[in-house]
Amino acid sequence: MKLVVFGANGPTGRLLTAQALQEDHEVTAFTRHPDAFDLTHPRLTVAEGDARNAAAVAAAVAGHDVVLSTLGVPFTRRAVDVYSVGGQNIVEAMRANGIWRLACVTSSALEKNASTGSWLVDNVVQPLVVRTIGKTVYADMHRLETLLAATDLGWTVLRPSGLCETADVTDYLVGQRHLPHLYTSRVDLADALLRQATDDALVGCTAAIATPAVSTSFVHFLLAEGVRRNHDATPGGARWARHHPVRGCAPSR
Repeated sequence: MKLVVFGANGPTGRLLTAQALQEDHEVTAFTRHPDAFDLTHPRLTVAEGDARNAAAVAAAVAGHDVVLSTLGVPFTRRAVDVYSVGGQNIVEAMRANGIWRLACVTSSALEKNASTGSWLVDNVVQPLVVRTIGKTVYADMHRLETLLAATDLGWTVLRPSGLCETADVTDYLVGQRHLPHLYTSRVDLADALLRQATDDALVGCTAAIATPAVSTSFVHFLLAEGVRRNHDATPGGARWARHHPVRGCAPSR
């Protein structure tokens, strides 16, 4: 199968690209910084471009079977449009090329009044982040979800919780809209995205993904993420061949 991966140079995007190649797919990795993308493979094409550039997106999408997106930006107080503008460009390119299947990523923070299982996170940390440093990012994620829900494409939105690292794919959970867990492994998220390329069970769904096997304090998680964000994420070292079935959900539209 021919897959195009947007956000391929991010931590999850690199894992997703490597997993897809491991499973014998042909992959086009779309990134603004191809010089910094160090994966190489006979079935890999690296396409340079910005998702907010409609012409670049259209050129990358043409000739593929499925579109997978891990597009994202760090928290910022500035206006954010990469999710919605990039998403609109992807949708238009898919329609122009007769491509139906799309899977992308937002955040579990978009699910209102949902419990993570932690009083501190539910009542202090997440509300503070949503109202302050994450406000513009979450607003644009919401615009993306609204945009997709209005299309006739075969879309799936996966909503991870706090992203963290595991050495391998775990027995992660995917379920209807929300799961009461704090963390999602990036390699699990990549695996779940890749499953969407060949499984239509979650078409029209906004689904949560969580990694119950990760158990650490929220303070430790924040410290670990702070250190990780100062270094480039590196692919490799994981075994991705296992298939992890997911639970279906009712369409969100």
